[in-house]
Amino acid sequence: MISAGDFRNGVTLEIEGNIYQILEFQHVKPGKGAAFVRTKLKNIINGGVVEKTFRPTEKFPAARIDRVDMQYLYSDGDLFHFMNVETYDQIALSQEDIGDALKFVKENEMVKICSHNGNVFAVEPPLFVELAITDTEPGFKGDTATGATKPATVETGAVVYVPLFVEQGDVIKIDTRTGEYLSRV
Repeated sequence: MISAGDFRNGVTLEIEGNIYQILEFQHVKPGKGAAFVRTKLKNIINGGVVEKTFRPTEKFPAARIDRVDMQYLYSDGDLFHFMNVETYDQIALSQEDIGDALKFVKENEMVKICSHNGNVFAVEPPLFVELAITDTEPGFKGDTATGATKPATVETGAVVYVPLFVEQGDVIKIDTRTGEYLSRV
């Protein structure tokens, strides 16, 4: 059990039958009246964000989230296949379960599959990936005064904005959380 006074960012709780992850929390001690904890919670099943306040003495059970490293094998239609590299168990997830988590992930790369009580609710790609650029327009000399960027398509089909000096065939490093270009490799 976790009391509201011990909340931290990233903690996962079970509140009223739903599983929430704490995005932000703030201990508030008004001049008059009792202290309380103001939180911003994300429902990990449907992705909704809600704001709630709690008394510091309220207690909630911690939700057990299982994160398993799995290899992304391939997709066929709207099913995506993953394999546990230790037990060789395979699972198939639908497009709704995955969302756009795999837009920077190539086949045979490792991802984390997040589940609660056996129900998969998210796929976490690696934080940084290296992908080759398959299509981009050439940059124009002298157009760099403002740190200009141009769209580039990477080998997974995603579009990333890159600096003008990056050319087709270059391998770049991408932050998968923001989708931003980091550097050339």
